[in-house]
Amino acid sequence: MIRFIVFALLAAVALPAAAERPKGTLECKPSGTDFVYACTIRLTQGGKPLQGVKITLGADMPAMPMAHNIEPVVAKPTSQPGVYEAKLDLEMLGLWVVKLRLSGAVRDQLILRYEFDQQGARPATAGARDSMPHGSGMPRGGAMQHGAPMPQGK
Repeated sequence: MIRFIVFALLAAVALPAAAERPKGTLECKPSGTDFVYACTIRLTQGGKPLQGVKITLGADMPAMPMAHNIEPVVAKPTSQPGVYEAKLDLEMLGLWVVKLRLSGAVRDQLILRYEFDQQGARPATAGARDSMPHGSGMPRGGAMQHGAPMPQGK
């Protein structure tokens, strides 16, 4: 019985530290091309920079599932520990869910909700609606009706 109690106490102390998930932040600025953002990803685990991981970024709009699903890109590590860079080529402004898939030293997936506008990106507030904000900008290719591009007149 005493062995069980000692084992349980050791497990309770050791598991939370080992099981701490990575955390990530995203800083994106317009690149000068419509809807293309230069992004910096900062990863930490246990409060320390997370190195030696491969990050694949993907993004989709929760307001229009499967309509705007961005081709994943691989982030490149910088000279700073835990800092990576990538370009996100979105189709329009608004609320996007950015998925950071981690592999290598750590395997995990981080889901980040960000608002993208002409100034860049910022974390979405808890009350952010999963719909296109008024005046959010038209997608590439013209107007949208029910998720499909409308033909352009001549």
